[in-house]
Amino acid sequence: MSHDPIADSVLAFLRERDPEAGAILAAESERQATTLELIASENHASPAVMHAMGTCFTNKYAEGYPGARYYGGCVHNDSAEDLARSRARQLFGCQFANVQPHSGAQANGSVFLAMLKPGDTFASLVLADGGHLSHGLKVNLSGKWFNPVHYPLHYDPGHPDFERIDYDAVEEVCRTHKPKLLMCGYSAYPRVIDFARFREIADNCGAVLMADIAHIAGLVAAGVHPSPFPHCDIVTTTTHKTLRGPRGGLIMTNDAELAKKIDRAVFPGMQGGPLMHVIFSKAVAFGEALKPEFRAYQEQVVRNAKALAAALARRGYRMTSGGTDNHVMLVDLRTRDAELTGADAEQWLERAGIITNKNGVPQDPRPPKVTSGLRLGTPAVTTRGLKEGDMETVAGFIDRVLGAKGDDGVCGAVREEVRGVCGRFPLL
Repeated sequence: MSHDPIADSVLAFLRERDPEAGAILAAESERQATTLELIASENHASPAVMHAMGTCFTNKYAEGYPGARYYGGCVHNDSAEDLARSRARQLFGCQFANVQPHSGAQANGSVFLAMLKPGDTFASLVLADGGHLSHGLKVNLSGKWFNPVHYPLHYDPGHPDFERIDYDAVEEVCRTHKPKLLMCGYSAYPRVIDFARFREIADNCGAVLMADIAHIAGLVAAGVHPSPFPHCDIVTTTTHKTLRGPRGGLIMTNDAELAKKIDRAVFPGMQGGPLMHVIFSKAVAFGEALKPEFRAYQEQVVRNAKALAAALARRGYRMTSGGTDNHVMLVDLRTRDAELTGADAEQWLERAGIITNKNGVPQDPRPPKVTSGLRLGTPAVTTRGLKEGDMETVAGFIDRVLGAKGDDGVCGAVREEVRGVCGRFPLL
């Protein structure tokens, strides 16, 4: 049984109506309740957010926008979407918000559709250095339909900004290639982003400046990371991760003309009917993020990340860029053991009840399915209520498992200790 009576009643109802599906839900609920989630892009949404998704709004088609729908019966859907949009504007301090994108990748795709023509050039950070597949990877539409050029990190180990954005190189790439769009914001970058510097670079080359803050959105909303506004023309994000909402996307701007182009790109350009139950849930999540306690939560997320990174460093693991300023850290496993791979570490840790994801480190010689690193994040364990001292315990768990190379006995022992931690810090 969980600490959420509504979820328990739903599970009981589903197990009676559809035992096979009910068993799968029960197993996943148990897995989440008894494991420590350290994937930086994941979190535990509040009961209110989850229940909002499981409402009758899932039944409704609402193509179009509030006041201009292509279906009847949308009066309350208009209210739900207007509430989500107004709360998003208040939360991020912007004038326009489109809450319809189904995901962060579709939000990015919609911006490309609005701002670029096939073959146009845009600049971004390559996936291997911390970018995202929707920032120009060749297997993604962003790399298939458009021409991505990439700016680098500082690769010289002797440089004080080693493995951080090389802003001078960004400027040189933009001067050389004259991109129509300049992207910043990343999936595996543990440092503060200098949006003002990116604005200067975009102005110098005549590019539209776009920030993808999918990972740091909660930190930005709470004022724990600098805001991309007023520097960026367009801002995209997911609504889960640090923001702790439902899985979905969001696009924001302060420019009325850009807002019109974005709205047309999302619908009818990229998507059909919006997921109204998710939009309703986004409204609930944004309302939670507007409360004063959300800032305290985000501050704790960052403190926990710094504590976990430091604890792992003391055990011989190298943090890329030397540490973290936000919720995420990229751990180079090779300094602890040259033979360690991210793939092995991910598998071994999951057997011990610690959920992570393998991730390449900058200039990683290993392929993406193997990698030399782990990407770790603290939003989900902070949601449970863990603090800095608990990060020392978590780091000890990780090191015991990896030091033993996934030994069954060690994994089993740590698994039971993890259950104990989860019992002391239950999901709410």
